[in-house]
Amino acid sequence: MMAEHGAPVDLGRRSFLVAATAATVAAPVLLGLGCQSLASSQAAPPAPPLEYFEDAFGITSGDLDRVLRQALANGGDYSDLYFQHSQGTWIVMEDGKVNRAFTSVSLGMGVRVLKGEQTGYAFSQELSLPAMLEAAKAAASLANGGGQAPGARGLEVRPLRPRPRLDLYPQAQPWDQVGVPQRLELLRRVGGRMAASDGRVKKTLLQFHDGQSRVLLANSDGVLLSDLRPRTSLFASCVAEQNGRRESNYRDLTTRAGLEVYTPALLDDLADGAVKRTLELFEARPLGAGEMPCVLAPGSAGILLHEAIGHGLEADFNRRRVSTYAERLGQRVAGEQVTVVDDGTIPHAHGAINFDDEGGMSQRTVLVEKGVLRSYLHDRLSARWYKCDSTGSGRRQSFEYAPMPRMRATFMEAGPHDPAEIIASVKKGLYAVQFTNGQVNIGAGDFSFYVKSGYAIENGKLTHPVKDVNIIGNGPQALARISMVGNDPALATAGYMCGKLGQTVPVSQGLPTTLVSAINVGGTHG
Repeated sequence: MMAEHGAPVDLGRRSFLVAATAATVAAPVLLGLGCQSLASSQAAPPAPPLEYFEDAFGITSGDLDRVLRQALANGGDYSDLYFQHSQGTWIVMEDGKVNRAFTSVSLGMGVRVLKGEQTGYAFSQELSLPAMLEAAKAAASLANGGGQAPGARGLEVRPLRPRPRLDLYPQAQPWDQVGVPQRLELLRRVGGRMAASDGRVKKTLLQFHDGQSRVLLANSDGVLLSDLRPRTSLFASCVAEQNGRRESNYRDLTTRAGLEVYTPALLDDLADGAVKRTLELFEARPLGAGEMPCVLAPGSAGILLHEAIGHGLEADFNRRRVSTYAERLGQRVAGEQVTVVDDGTIPHAHGAINFDDEGGMSQRTVLVEKGVLRSYLHDRLSARWYKCDSTGSGRRQSFEYAPMPRMRATFMEAGPHDPAEIIASVKKGLYAVQFTNGQVNIGAGDFSFYVKSGYAIENGKLTHPVKDVNIIGNGPQALARISMVGNDPALATAGYMCGKLGQTVPVSQGLPTTLVSAINVGGTHG
C-alpha cells in the first residue's frame, strides 16, 4: 500500500490526512438525536443524467448499454460504469501576494465487473466508444481470472432509467461562473485582517481551492444517475513573534458549496480565529505526562472518533477480520450514552453525497446505538457477503479506482450532560481542542494523535493553554472509557481527506463535549 504522496506505509496502519487546502462552512453543523435521513424530504426529481456528458463528449444511452453488455460478456454477475469530469483551481497567497496558482482537469471513466468473489476493474482516460469497450473487455477478463469462461453467457442488462436522488449541495454561485478577481478579493480580505489585527503577526499564508466534479453512473441493474459535486476550501494561517519566540497556527473551513458561502462575517471569523489560536500559544505552559482524564472539545475532536472507531466499522476490514470489531455485532462496545452515526445526508457537509459511487442512495446509518454495535458500513460487495443491504457507503477517489466501504460524516450524537458540568467533574486533566496527524492500527485499535492546541483542566476549570501534546490509546478501550457525553454535538468545519488503501475521499466528523475517563498523554515543555 502507498500513502498519498507515494511513501510506503505498513498495511496494518492507515493515516488520516488533513487537506492542506481545507474548505468552508458557515458554522458547525449541529446534530441532535432526532436527526433523520433526508432521503424523503430532499429527494430531487430525475434530472436528465446524460445531458452533460452527451453534450460535452457525445456519450449516448446506446453507448452505455453496449459497454455494459461487453463488460458482462464473460458471464459476470454485475457491472457499473463511472464517468467523471473534474476541474479545480488552487491559489496560494503569502503576505498579500500570490506566489502560486494553477488549475487542473481530470476526465475519464471506469468499468467494474463482479463475478462471484472476483472483481475486475479497468479505466480509460479517453471517452471514445472503442476505448470504453476495451476497458470493459479488460475488466471482464480480470473478473474471470485473466481469461474467458468456457460457454459463458452475458447477464441481461436492464434498461437504463434515471432515478430520483437527493439534492444536498445546491450552489447559488457555481465555481465555473466565478472569476479570478472574486477569488483574490476574498483572500485579500482574510490576509489583510490577519496582518492588521496584532503587531505580533509577522507572516500570513492562505491556501484556497475550489472545484467541481461531474459524475455519471450507470449499472447493469438499470440505474442511471448524475451528480455535480462542488467542493471549496480555505486554509488561513499566520506566524507571530513575541520576545524572539515564534508561533504559528491556523483555521480552515470546509463545505460543498459555491462562492456564496464566503460571507464577510465568515471570512472575518476565519481570520480572527487563526490569529487567536496563534497568539494563545505564547501563553502555553507544560502539561505533565501520564494517564489522565481527557475532555474532547465539540466538533474537531471528532477526528478521534473517526480514527479510533470509524475505520474499524468499515465492513471490508471486518469481513477480512482485520478489525477489532469483527464478530461483535449486537455486542456492547461502549456505555449507554454513546450513539455513533455515519450520515451522508447532511446538507453541504464535506462528507455529503447524493448517492454513493456505485449508485446506492445516501443515507443515515446508526453504527453504535446506546453502546451496542448495530451495523458496519457496507458497499455492494460486503453487503452481498453479509447478506444485508448496502448502507450507501461505496466510495472511490476517482474513476481510476474501484469503490470500497468508506465513511461519510461520522459523529457521536448528543448526550445528557451540560459541557460545563463535564469540565467541572475533572480535577486534573486535558481539554483537547485541535487535532492533527492521527494514526490508527485497525487490527489492534491502537491510535496516536497530535493535539495542536488545548487547555489544562485544574480543579474543574480551564486554566492555561497547552500545546504540542500527544495522546496515545486504544480505540475500543477509549470508547469503553467514555463516561460523560455533552448535549452540544457539532461537526468539525476543517477539511479532512481520509486515506485508505491508496485512495482519499472527503469526509466529515464530529462529536459533543466528551469525557474519556483516562487516556495516556505525552506532555511537553513548549
